[in-house]
Amino acid sequence: MSDELLEERARASAWFRELRDRIVAAFEALEESHSEGPFADAPAGRFEVTETKRASEDGADAGGGLMSVLRGGRVFEKVGVNVSTVYGTLGARAQAAMAARKGIPGMAEDPRFWASGISLVAHMQNPHAPAVHMNTRMFWTPHAWWFGGGSDLNPCIEYAEDTAHFHATQKAHLDPHGAEFYPRLKEWADEYFFVPHRGRARGVGGIFMDDHNTGDWEADFRLIQDIGSAFLPAYLPLVEKRRVMPFGETEKDAQLIHRGLYAEYNLVYDRGTKFGLETGHDANAVLMSLPPLAKWV
Repeated sequence: MSDELLEERARASAWFRELRDRIVAAFEALEESHSEGPFADAPAGRFEVTETKRASEDGADAGGGLMSVLRGGRVFEKVGVNVSTVYGTLGARAQAAMAARKGIPGMAEDPRFWASGISLVAHMQNPHAPAVHMNTRMFWTPHAWWFGGGSDLNPCIEYAEDTAHFHATQKAHLDPHGAEFYPRLKEWADEYFFVPHRGRARGVGGIFMDDHNTGDWEADFRLIQDIGSAFLPAYLPLVEKRRVMPFGETEKDAQLIHRGLYAEYNLVYDRGTKFGLETGHDANAVLMSLPPLAKWV
């Protein structure tokens, strides 16, 4: 393996960890600053951090990461921010899924892989404050490498101005890479985060991409960094505005029902959930995205 490749992987892994640290600090600051409105008298939430390990069939070191979860805070009912760097060999089911989706030749002969990324899901105390998902990642095999990820907003009570701000911020971060990126990644998110058996999207969209490899690693890395950097300025102003709003049983009921939709999508369709479980990553970390409470009618 070349020194250049080792350096690229190290830089990507370090970036995802840096982004994780920045988000955790920002979310804990939100908890501290929430001094009026619902839940203002509750203790400020703090992240509980647990090391995770990937289970390797032969017992060899297969990497791991950090699972950071905040539960029962003033602002967040449950939020998880996971970061990991895992490696080893893909099992038969994971090989088949990857080969079929990405069309990568030679995986049966050499199924080695390396993957690093950050994954975040936030479920809110106040139904007016939107839930959100974000992940970015780099994946490598001896046959190819690529970047993927994005973020999408999942409000149970929709506000047009919130949706507009979320999308405009992402567009502003993508436009320096080319005017074609935002509309393409927005359309991709609309398709990817659609729940077929419900005939609807799980939220109000965002941006998403996968299998991104232009052959210019530096350019592609800058793109994934800007996708990650867009998250906090796109999301924090929405939470700061909505966390103080009063709500009642009707709004809470709408939130719990919407969470059921979110859980259905993640358990039935989400590629990251399937890949994490099939490659032996910590199940609690993989399923961190599920809400603490949900409801079905």
